Amino acid sequence: MNLEEYKGVYVFAQQVDNEISSIAFELLGKAKDLAKDLNTDVTAVLIGSGVKGLADQLAEYGADKVIVVDDPELKDYRTEPYAHALASVINKYKPEIMLVGATAIGRDLGPRVSARVATGLTADCTVLEIGDFPLQAVPGQEQLHNQLLMTRPAFGGNTIATIACPYNRPQMATVRAGVMQKIAPIKGAKANVEEFNPGFTPDNKYVEILDIVKAVTNTVDIMDAKILVSGGRGVGSPENFKILEDLAEVLGGTVSCSRAVVDSGWKPKDLQVGQTGKTVRPNVYFAIGISGAIQHVAGMEESDIIVAINKDADAPIFDVADYGVVGDLNKIVPKLTEALKAEIAAAK
Repeated sequence: MNLEEYKGVYVFAQQVDNEISSIAFELLGKAKDLAKDLNTDVTAVLIGSGVKGLADQLAEYGADKVIVVDDPELKDYRTEPYAHALASVINKYKPEIMLVGATAIGRDLGPRVSARVATGLTADCTVLEIGDFPLQAVPGQEQLHNQLLMTRPAFGGNTIATIACPYNRPQMATVRAGVMQKIAPIKGAKANVEEFNPGFTPDNKYVEILDIVKAVTNTVDIMDAKILVSGGRGVGSPENFKILEDLAEVLGGTVSCSRAVVDSGWKPKDLQVGQTGKTVRPNVYFAIGISGAIQHVAGMEESDIIVAINKDADAPIFDVADYGVVGDLNKIVPKLTEALKAEIAAAK
C-alpha cells in the first residue's frame, strides 16, 4: 500500500428519508480541524436515492466537495448496497481519513467497509486529533508524524485508549454523536458536486425490505435539551426522582441520569449521560447526587453552566462545577424548586 496516494479527510454524510442527520454536520466540523492540520480538503460522501439536492447543506457546514452516490437501490439503508457504495468511493478516491458517525447505521456500515478496503477501524471515538505515533518517542523505533490519533473509552468506560492506524489507509473511525461541534453554517455556500455510481447488482446478499415501522416514543432526546436536571445514585431511589422532575418542570428542562441509575433500573438508558451514555452540551446542567466520576464528567463537562448538589464536600463533581451546594438534596432541591416558582410567578 502506497500511503502517499491517500489524501483528504472524508465524512460519511448519513441521511435518512432524505434528511441529513445531525452527526454528519458534527463530523464535518471536526473534519475541518483535521484537514487544517494536514493542509488538505474535506469531502462529504452522500449516499442515497434522489439526494443530490442535499449537497448544498453539506457545503454550508464545511464540505469542500461532495461525492454523491445516487441509485434507486440506495433509497433505504441496507448493509450490502451501502457498504459497496462507500467501499467503492474509498477505493477510487483514496481518502487519508474516513469518518463515520457511531449511529445504528454507522456502527453497522463502518466495520464492514473497513474490512473490504483492508484497513483498521476505531469504534465509538470521543476525541480525534493529528499527532505523532508512538505518542512518546521510543528508542530504535521510528516516530511517525501527522497520524490520526483516535481516542475512545475502553473496558466499559473504565479507561481511555488512544489508537492509531499508521500502516494502512484510510484511517477510519466511527465517532460518537454529540462530542464534536458543528461550525457556524456558511450561508449561501454551494457544493462542488461529483457524481459517482459504482453500479449495483442485487443478489442474495441484498436484504428485501418488506415494511418500515417507525417507533413512537415520548422520551425527549437529552442531547437536544437546553436545561438538564441529572440525578445519580445519591438520589436514593426511583421514587425520589420526583423532586428532580419537579425542578425540571419549573425550569422547562429535562431529567437525565448517571450510569449507576440506569444500572439500578431506575431510569432508561436513553437518559444516561456519560462515556457509555450520551454526550450533552446544555446551557445549564444540574448534577444532583452525582459523585463526578470521570466517565460521567466526560459526557457533560462542555455544558455552559454546571450546578452541583451533593452532601459530600469532597465529591469530584465540584471540581468541574460552576456553582456547588453541599448538603442534603432532599432538602435543597425542593427549596430551590419553590424559590424558582416564586421568582417566576413574581416576574409575570
